[in-house]
Amino acid sequence: MSNIVVAGAQWGDEGKGKIVDLLTENVSVVARFQGGHNAGHTVVINKKKFILHLIPSGILHKGKICIIGNGVVIDPGALIQEIKGLKRKGIPVGKNLFISDSAHVIMPYHTAIDNQSERSAKKSKKIGTTGRGIGPAYMDKMSRAGIRIADLMDSRVFREKLKANLSFVNYLLVNKYKTRRISLEKIYAQYMKHAAFLETFVTDTSVLLNKYIEKGRNVLFEGAQGTLLDIDHGTYPFVTSSSASAGGVCTGLGVAPTRIDGVLGVVKAYTTRVGGGPFVTELKDKIGEYLRLKGGEYGATTGRPRRCGWLDAVGLRYAVRINGFTDIALTKLDVLDGMDKIKVCVAYKYDDPYRSCSCSKKGRSCRFTDIPHNNRILEACRPVYKELEGWSISTQGAKRFKDLPKQARAYIKYIEDLLGVKVSLISTGEKRDEVIVLKDPVTGRKK
Repeated sequence: MSNIVVAGAQWGDEGKGKIVDLLTENVSVVARFQGGHNAGHTVVINKKKFILHLIPSGILHKGKICIIGNGVVIDPGALIQEIKGLKRKGIPVGKNLFISDSAHVIMPYHTAIDNQSERSAKKSKKIGTTGRGIGPAYMDKMSRAGIRIADLMDSRVFREKLKANLSFVNYLLVNKYKTRRISLEKIYAQYMKHAAFLETFVTDTSVLLNKYIEKGRNVLFEGAQGTLLDIDHGTYPFVTSSSASAGGVCTGLGVAPTRIDGVLGVVKAYTTRVGGGPFVTELKDKIGEYLRLKGGEYGATTGRPRRCGWLDAVGLRYAVRINGFTDIALTKLDVLDGMDKIKVCVAYKYDDPYRSCSCSKKGRSCRFTDIPHNNRILEACRPVYKELEGWSISTQGAKRFKDLPKQARAYIKYIEDLLGVKVSLISTGEKRDEVIVLKDPVTGRKK
């Protein structure tokens, strides 16, 4: 038995969907533990592209069980649309999908508040939210005003909670944001239709998942976003609203930490982020644009262009410490093909005129090998780079490590040495079979 967490090591968009899809072959269950439909996992199978937002990537394999855990916030309309979309593409969705009755529901007023608050924020304070109501839904969850899937399944309870919430929400929308009230009857009727459609998928997924584990079934715990967007451990406040690191598995699925056998960190061969917030290695030049265009760095959910930069080993070492990665999956190596030189950020440099940093004196530079949590300092940090030789030979579609050019192999070895974790998977293209497997993280078998 082997139960493995698949977690993003950067700011999301690392290619977790493809990695989960690849590993699903050797597991019985794939369980999503946090986030909402602000996530976008892209998988390409036989030139057909699938973009999944809520349903685990394992749904693309026959005979696999997929679970949406209690740590996920669910927009019922978006989930239904995703189910129907998969069925139209010939992917069966029925007894292979289960939804936690304890998961919280995203309501139309969450989306309205999300968009209005972002619109009214000053430019420097904008988070870059997707505007899909994720943050406000988690706010209601924490303030104990949330509506759960179990409430949605009980029409009487749902109506009572909806009425109570709208009394405050409508006051906020009208008086603060100067926008229209939301109709109780319209939402109630719409969400009762959603409830009828989803009813057969709903269960206590914690009980179900632990039964599978007790029977010795292998499980993949699938995360969305990445460690640096984690609500506790990310570059706050420019983060998502849930626990995107490995710790979110236990609270987001109702499984004990002793059930976890390994943590696979997914690392893009360079770095990207979407939305606002500090980004020390960001490239606002031709190289950054090259990475964006060649890597197709546009959000799978929103289509927004991603900010691109060199690999940041400071952030990656932090992610290793927070998650306890046992293996690494390196993705999009092929995007670096054709570059003469490749840089890796090994430290941050900060000139401290205010003596706000404890490790420097006034007027002197400070060198960070860990991420500082003072955003003013982090925004002012500059990268300290190690330059490596690039390669001209294409790596796209390579299936064996020895088929990679020696400079690419040296780049991978350098990453392993910096992080103290072995690379077990190398993605060399967007297709399902464009991957080098050095060791299967689930079975432990070396290739």
